[in-house]
Amino acid sequence: MREKLKEKISENKEFNKIINGIINKAKVQDMKEYRQHFNISCYEHCYLVSYYCYVICKKFNLDYMSATRAGMLHDLFLYDWRKKDNSRKGWHAFTHGKIAYNNACEIFDLNDKEKDMIIKHMWPVTIVFPRYIESYILGLVDKYCAIYESIESLFGEKITLKKCMKYAYVLLCIVIFKKTY
Repeated sequence: MREKLKEKISENKEFNKIINGIINKAKVQDMKEYRQHFNISCYEHCYLVSYYCYVICKKFNLDYMSATRAGMLHDLFLYDWRKKDNSRKGWHAFTHGKIAYNNACEIFDLNDKEKDMIIKHMWPVTIVFPRYIESYILGLVDKYCAIYESIESLFGEKITLKKCMKYAYVLLCIVIFKKTY
């Protein structure tokens, strides 16, 4: 994660107050052991997704507390998805939301919105439509962060936030177009 962004996140007292009860759990800390996108850990990815969900949902007067919590837990699957494992049924993209949900439910009391956000964050891959606007936001933020992390890992500092926003904007337009027609 970029140093300026890390510093900005660490200075946000409200965000950190919401997230502290989650990130201090051992199982959540275990996410640091699993790689998500290239050299980004699952923990770091979820932390960034959580922060952006917090910022966006707060800006639009949505349930930013649930969005923050679900953002941190959305990839709590705790396995290396790149390795073949015969005990797992189905492809990672289709199943990890449910696995993350089950793991999160073992540790935390989740409200209905948080449950929906975690299970359906891979929509449209998951087919069933999310029930809440915050669920769509988490899904889009997750895709944005995945694109950004991947491109940054491949091209280093040559890539800019502006270029990544273009990809995220195109994805958002596709989703809106699909929903209206």
